Amino acid sequence: MNKKIITRFLAVSCVGGGAFLTGVYVERRKFQNNQQDGSRNIFHNQKTLTPKPALPIFGTVSAATAVVPSTNNNAVSFPGRVSEIMKYGFPGMDNIRSYSDYVLSYDRRNRVAHWTFEHLTPQSVEANDQVDRSKSDFKPDESIHPYFRSLNSDYKGSGFDRGHLAAAGNHRSHQVHVDQTFYLTNMAPQVGVGFNRDSWNRLESYVRKLVRKHKNVFVCTGPLYLPRKEADGKTYVKYEVIGANSVAVPTHFYKVVVCETSDNQLEMESYVMPNQKIDNDTPLKAFQVPPESIERHAGLLFFDKISRQKLRSINGKPV
Repeated sequence: MNKKIITRFLAVSCVGGGAFLTGVYVERRKFQNNQQDGSRNIFHNQKTLTPKPALPIFGTVSAATAVVPSTNNNAVSFPGRVSEIMKYGFPGMDNIRSYSDYVLSYDRRNRVAHWTFEHLTPQSVEANDQVDRSKSDFKPDESIHPYFRSLNSDYKGSGFDRGHLAAAGNHRSHQVHVDQTFYLTNMAPQVGVGFNRDSWNRLESYVRKLVRKHKNVFVCTGPLYLPRKEADGKTYVKYEVIGANSVAVPTHFYKVVVCETSDNQLEMESYVMPNQKIDNDTPLKAFQVPPESIERHAGLLFFDKISRQKLRSINGKPV
């Protein structure tokens, strides 16, 4: 009996061992063949790689809309546009959205952008008879998860304007460019009379005028939520929220501008305005502040590829 068991065991072992060795041999041949084929594929793929516009490498970069070249000149996203706009660095890396003619970082908690970035040239701000702002509609950005979107209904009856961060008037070269400034990701609740329609509009117009004497103007715009000391002697950050989605109402807005001069020098100007009615006689220079004060409060670094020592001036004062 024992002899039969031992004989069967040896037979099974021989069969199993043979199958194992055969499997090892087959897999080794497959591996060697794959290596050879893979090497050929790698070199083949290297030949077909093409450079892409510069973007930060992280998981929240998104092209907000698919922009398809059009034969009626309404529309085209230029391949190198993002790298042109962000030539001097990204202020932050949170939830980047790239549109045809501007870039923004979206604050999902507050439903307002952290910042928007624009590159203005004489061509981009020149009036174009084929571009009509009145045809543009305020609309939610569907690239944002529904939990974090702001909606037109949030602004309705709130008493606040849907205020542009990247100004519509800065993007006149194509209808699609101005249309995309009306995404609600580019909006923030702003006091209407005395601010959005007046002093803030004056600042936007002033920035466009800079393009008349400078070949390139780079503009970073965003909200601030600044602290204030209350009656109890303590300092608080307080701001209103509006609508069912609790869209934050910033206490202030900033705008940081860098101009490339005709002699290849760089000049910077930086502004902070309170989100309230402002006397129209107040000069814009009254709102100039050191750029580092905005950086500290916003938690961002503006134009970090430019050494401040290489700027010719900041707010009109030599560096």
